[in-house]
Amino acid sequence: MRDAQPKTIYLKDYQVPDFLIETTDLEFTLGQHSTEVRALLTMVRNTASKDQQAALVLDGQELSLKSVAIDDNELSPSEYEVTDESLTINSVPDRFQLTTVVEIKPQLNTSLEGLYRSNTMYCTQCEAEGFRKITWYLDRPDVMSVFTTTITADKTLYPVLLSNGNNVDSGELEDGKHWVKWHDPFKKPAYLFALVAGKLEYIEDHFTTMNGADVTLRIYVETKDLDKCDHAMTSLIHSMKWDEEVYGREYDLNIFNIVAVDDFNMGAMENKSLNIFNTSCVLAKPETTTDAGFQRVEAVVAHEYFHNWSGNRVTCRDWFQLSLKEGFTVYRDAEFSADMGSPTVKRVEDVQLLRTLQFAEDGGPMSHPVRPASFIEISNFYTVTIYEKGAEVVRMMANLLGPELFRKATDYYFDQHDGQAVTCEDFVLAMEKVSGRDLQQFRNWYSQAGTPRIAVTGEYDAEQQKYQLMVKQSCPPTPGQSEKQPFHIPLAVALVGEQGDLPLQLENSAEQATSSLVLDVTEAEQCFTFTGIKEAPVPSLLRGFSAPVKLQFDYSRDQLCFLMQHDSDGFVRWDAAQQLGVQILNDMVESYQAGETMSVDARLVSAYKTLLLDKTLDKAMVALMLNLPTESYMTEISEQVDVQAIHAARLFAQQHIARQLTDELWDVYRSNQQTEPYQATSAQIARRSIKNTALHYLMLLENDDIYNSCWQQYEQSANMTDVMAALSALVNSSNDALKAKALESFYQRWQHEALVVNQWFMVQAACRAPGTLQSIKQLLNHDAFDIKNPNKVRALIGGFCGQNAVNFHNPDGSGYRFLADQIIALNQLNPQVAARMLGPLTKWKKYIPESANLMKAELERIMASKALSKDVYEVVSKSLQ
Repeated sequence: MRDAQPKTIYLKDYQVPDFLIETTDLEFTLGQHSTEVRALLTMVRNTASKDQQAALVLDGQELSLKSVAIDDNELSPSEYEVTDESLTINSVPDRFQLTTVVEIKPQLNTSLEGLYRSNTMYCTQCEAEGFRKITWYLDRPDVMSVFTTTITADKTLYPVLLSNGNNVDSGELEDGKHWVKWHDPFKKPAYLFALVAGKLEYIEDHFTTMNGADVTLRIYVETKDLDKCDHAMTSLIHSMKWDEEVYGREYDLNIFNIVAVDDFNMGAMENKSLNIFNTSCVLAKPETTTDAGFQRVEAVVAHEYFHNWSGNRVTCRDWFQLSLKEGFTVYRDAEFSADMGSPTVKRVEDVQLLRTLQFAEDGGPMSHPVRPASFIEISNFYTVTIYEKGAEVVRMMANLLGPELFRKATDYYFDQHDGQAVTCEDFVLAMEKVSGRDLQQFRNWYSQAGTPRIAVTGEYDAEQQKYQLMVKQSCPPTPGQSEKQPFHIPLAVALVGEQGDLPLQLENSAEQATSSLVLDVTEAEQCFTFTGIKEAPVPSLLRGFSAPVKLQFDYSRDQLCFLMQHDSDGFVRWDAAQQLGVQILNDMVESYQAGETMSVDARLVSAYKTLLLDKTLDKAMVALMLNLPTESYMTEISEQVDVQAIHAARLFAQQHIARQLTDELWDVYRSNQQTEPYQATSAQIARRSIKNTALHYLMLLENDDIYNSCWQQYEQSANMTDVMAALSALVNSSNDALKAKALESFYQRWQHEALVVNQWFMVQAACRAPGTLQSIKQLLNHDAFDIKNPNKVRALIGGFCGQNAVNFHNPDGSGYRFLADQIIALNQLNPQVAARMLGPLTKWKKYIPESANLMKAELERIMASKALSKDVYEVVSKSLQ
């Protein structure tokens, strides 16, 4: 058990720093067994501080202090105090230079924060508070400094030495070492510092900015990965051009570097001019990367590049404002991806993520506002609420202002706050100042946790040709917030008749009639009346998913089928298919629980048949609409979760659809085969998507024809998308011989490609067959698995516990015990990863008592373990409250 409860940090307690750091000069001497870091800080007392006599208190962790000096005068041990987390000097001038020398051991740093080793490479990850593992510093985002970094290392072992900014000098030393000096002219907080040293190769390109500046672009990787960088480079160039065209943001240095690292806690990091990427987010080629992988690389490269302005040039004042940079940048990268591909498909994919992960987070023990009020460990707040819900908040403002005003508002925001550390409030104020709109109530999106619910009813008056929408909004209690004020919810609507969208005219409004409207829902209850409605319509609600809310409208199944075929809004068509599937699956779950025979509503099969036969539709959208609501989504919307019943109902429905639509599925599968060379274009991706959706349905028939076709696809496909689709289908089939043969041949072919092996782990982790857990335990001992590597942990352990509900929730509790064992082990190695693996256990209260009690017991066992990190303690303690 822990000896003491970790300290909670509150937004209300924010104080400006007592000192500022004008310049930071760092000298790294990299060694095989230890690294010396000499830091020269030009410091000044902050005139905005309330305490002008405050002692200097610097942050630090796992540092071996060698010396401290002020203005070149070395201090004796009696003149300062060192603890595990701070260096305190009680008496300092108002302006001075502080010099510290420390020794650190990156090779022993398994937390992957600060400076650490990834294979033979040195690299850093300083967000959020990793810089304090490098040297004593004011490690907070509102302390911004101009950095100069000199790196010295053995030239044979570390020929490439990189840091932020521009390369301003370099040289050779007599002992086989060399050095490089980097200077970043832009002030930045320590979390944006980066250093990389190793044996690396690079590809190079150039970009000419809108004002004619030439920027050198380089992507550094291990030699074996040079052939996997072209897509990332293309994505970077597209991102730079898009940001100029859409936001008027120009790159500001003469070089932009990306480095791929295999051991990395996150997806990527936007360090100024030296982005460090998880290999999974930068390396891509058709033979090794799926369509989803290509799209992820494009999106993450864009996201980190866009941070140059929304995060670096304008950064966050404190970590409670994290969504200021992350939510805004996720919105920007989503719009970029939509412009690069299909906007509707992108929107649906984003909504799927929100509904399954973010809504679940909103309803769980770790629920928090987009701008949290408190935390114990900031690493736990790199969440889908901060990122994805934060992006939805920005999207709502963008839609409320309109494209022209939103662009003017972002220009104003960037211009006013360039070089500053600011708050979410500053962003909203920029929107208000430019648009003239009052967004006071809208601010509730930042301060209130939970997913708002809007219940809508409709009533048609044929005699007066009026249609009324009655809207009620509410938000359930969340930890620390029992009462909620009404949100400002933009509700996009249309009314659909037999011939399409009807003209909308709000009663007592002078606005011209239009085919769709955005209603401002601001009260607990509101009524909206439309006039001139000449037929009984079907309401099309929450078009484009105009707000991150749960919508309730009592649609009949016939109305949902009608919307699937006739609505002009792609999101609503997809959502109608999902709602129809939910209604039918819920009936089947009840039948399963009652021991009755399950049946599938014929209207679902008929709707799917119509989709399969209509050759004019977007194939990617058809593929999405043909997928039944996922088990994760069914879990999220269930009051009390019965995993086995949900799994049985969904599998039964899939099998029934496959039997009823066999001919149509075969036709889609065969007609969408492709012989042209692979390209990650939206057209090709759409064809592969619908083909492989058909394949997975057909494989449920379990006959020789489909087994042979699936094996042929697995063996002969020249792209990883089709190979993995076939492998997944084989692994989940009852043909044990083909399954074993495929898994063995796949590993033998790709064993030297770490990212591909991770996909091999993941497909086995997600296998729905009984006994999968035993296979997972064996794979923990596989030569290719390393519990210190976050990618492998996410693939195998995360894949099983997060993507394989039917086996993880085995009634005997074995899945829960397995995860708890891994959390306890990871807690000692990498607390960040350990805390993020906890998710499947934290929602124990939603499950049927038999499961809930077993899950709770494992949380209690974790809580009782020794030396629990702040990261894990915070998640477990809140889950048990």
